Amino acid sequence: MAMGMKLDWSWSSALIGAASALATKALISSKPKDPTFEVVTIKLTSFKLNFPLLDAELILTIQVTNPNVVPIQYSSTTMSIFYKGALLGSADVEAGSQPAKSSQLIQLPARLDGLQLAHHAGSFIADAARREMVLDAAVDIAGTAKVLWWDHKFKVHVDSHITVDPVFLDVIDQENKSKMDISLTGA
Repeated sequence: MAMGMKLDWSWSSALIGAASALATKALISSKPKDPTFEVVTIKLTSFKLNFPLLDAELILTIQVTNPNVVPIQYSSTTMSIFYKGALLGSADVEAGSQPAKSSQLIQLPARLDGLQLAHHAGSFIADAARREMVLDAAVDIAGTAKVLWWDHKFKVHVDSHITVDPVFLDVIDQENKSKMDISLTGA
């Protein structure tokens, strides 16, 4: 600064600057974030003999995390489960809600089709022998997020790549990718 120049400072300028900084921080921290999904456990509930095949029913326990600063509500949907690129079964996701910045466990009843598994019997037997089976799952979830007085529609697409032990149904490894699209106009 040059000598003799007077700095013009006031409390109102300082307060406006601080308010601007707080508003910018709030805007950045409230940017919508993709939810996370993780398969925690897989539990076999029944085998049904559908001669000459066996159909299986499972319960998938999934941990869902909503990292956003607003609660969400979502509609019911179906998760598709794939093995070797073929649709092996599905899991029903019931409509529900989740508070802001929270994590919860949900249980999804799933049904696996023995006929589809029979088409890949050789691969399944090899996977069972080495106790490692790779499943893929995909689901589209639609819902609303309430911001002040407006409900904003959103859609989340989740792709999961899950490695399980087909003998004990333990989850060995998983990779989940989600992509959220949100409507900025009111619902």
